[in-house]
Amino acid sequence: MDPKQIVNSLILKAKKYRDFALSIGDVETARRILALTHELIQRARALARPDEALIRKRAREIWEENGRAAGRDEEFWFQAEREFREAEKLTKEIGDDAG
Repeated sequence: MDPKQIVNSLILKAKKYRDFALSIGDVETARRILALTHELIQRARALARPDEALIRKRAREIWEENGRAAGRDEEFWFQAEREFREAEKLTKEIGDDAG
């Protein structure tokens, strides 16, 4: 699965939970929900941080999704790198305000 989609999903959940926590009157429950939002943001950042093994795995997924096309390995590698850069950019845009 595209890392940007995964990261975006985690960020949306974190924002949803944060908004929910702000509407709760019980301080302890709100604190726990906000801790969960922080954990989701940290998980999103970890998933967005590319390394060669993750890029290789994603490039292989893309290759398989494209019918194992021969001679397009660089194209799939660059696409995987781009997806991780976009996911990383999403985590930088949220800053610490969502968690």
